[in-house]
Amino acid sequence: MNIKSKKTSQFTLVLISMVVISIIIILSSFAIGYYKIPVKDIIPTILSGETKTSQYNVIMNIRLPRIISAFLIGSALSVSGSAYQGMFKNPLVSPDILGVSAGAGLGASLAISLDLSYYYVQIIAFAFGIISVFICYITVNKVRYNQTVSLILAGMMVQALANACTTFLKYIADPNNTLSEITFWLMGSLSKTDKEGLMFSIVPMILGFIILFSMSYKLNILTLGDDEARSMGINPNRTRAIAVVGATFLSASAVCLGGLIGFVGLMIPHISRQFVGPQYTRLLPTSALMGGSFLLFMDNIARSLSTMEIPLGVMTALTGAPFFLYLIGARGDGK
Repeated sequence: MNIKSKKTSQFTLVLISMVVISIIIILSSFAIGYYKIPVKDIIPTILSGETKTSQYNVIMNIRLPRIISAFLIGSALSVSGSAYQGMFKNPLVSPDILGVSAGAGLGASLAISLDLSYYYVQIIAFAFGIISVFICYITVNKVRYNQTVSLILAGMMVQALANACTTFLKYIADPNNTLSEITFWLMGSLSKTDKEGLMFSIVPMILGFIILFSMSYKLNILTLGDDEARSMGINPNRTRAIAVVGATFLSASAVCLGGLIGFVGLMIPHISRQFVGPQYTRLLPTSALMGGSFLLFMDNIARSLSTMEIPLGVMTALTGAPFFLYLIGARGDGK
């Protein structure tokens, strides 16, 4: 068996394993919660169509939107993180590098301060996330050299500005009501997820997935460098811009649906790369399945570990921060 066939077989095995793991986690997620539902009753309850029973209501109206949201958010953050790491040729890059998370956080904080409904909080958060990335591109539009570095620096400045504005909104917020709501949203949570919010976020998510999966070959070439890309007839700046649009749709919709959930887009692509290699035709689907399963697993722990639900962003930070330190150390050792 040659090396190419061996890698294909390994990828197939990893993909099948992740599909099986995803199904197991999804099914078990329906049974986890204060209202206990046996796993064997989940599918019969869904197929029964008895909408007036408490089991059916809990499964279809409460847990199903949350399970789908957690899986999609994990997949979106992981795929966008994979794309950004390839575009900027750095495994330490995460989806919020261009300020999309900070911008979305500012938008959500503003909407909460204005006492808008959760649905409008999502819309404004998504809009501010897109605007943040747009500002970065407008800023570096006339830069002829080192556009990649300039884009990262612009993202850092936009992120700092958005965080400063968010801090100011928290400072003037009502400490008895608004402040706690802003803080809880910024920590990341799926406790308010519903069908309406899910349907709003799923459209840009699907669009982002389509964009990145359809250009996986070009993402492979971008990792080789701009000169190599030009020699193969690919415009690196245009390709990178399209990829940023797809990744921004994914990360912005993920943030507006579940709040600020860090480290998923940094950690999962790196782990996936260890299993299937750097080829994006293999990396993106593996990252999507692994990221979705990971975040759904973390959400199950967050809502069942104690009587008070733990913010999902806290759970991912407890896992991702040590991994980030390990990653820095590994790069320092030349691994």
